[in-house]
Amino acid sequence: MDSPSGGNSMMRARISVITLGVDDLQRAVAFYRDGLGFPTDGIVGTEFEHGAVAFFDLRAGLRLALWPRDSIAHDTGLPRSPAAPTALTLGYNTACKDEVDAVMEQAQAAGAAIVKPAQNTFWGGYAGYFQDPDEHVWEVVWNPQLPPGD
Repeated sequence: MDSPSGGNSMMRARISVITLGVDDLQRAVAFYRDGLGFPTDGIVGTEFEHGAVAFFDLRAGLRLALWPRDSIAHDTGLPRSPAAPTALTLGYNTACKDEVDAVMEQAQAAGAAIVKPAQNTFWGGYAGYFQDPDEHVWEVVWNPQLPPGD
């Protein structure tokens, strides 16, 4: 298939929204907005059945969306499945080891479960894992080879 520019079309590596399925949208919004400090306009789309969602601006055009698992199942036509914490991790890259500890403490204070306390890694970095209230796994990591872009 040709693209409008005349070349072959292909999907570009351009992810603009990461959507997490949640069981309690208000609780999830409170965790990310109030606990972690992610900016949001709050829950929108409540006037539509299966439409309530919250968006958080992360950086450079990337957004995090929280959408009820039931709504995802309805929209995709897939059966609702139980949480699968080891199916995906989200990475939060820091500029130094101390920032890893600070983010882990902030997440725990917000209600996250610490899965693995921050510690030195076998590859020369420093990292820990936490789960949000819907069991999504976040890795908070300092990798001297991949400093954050900001």
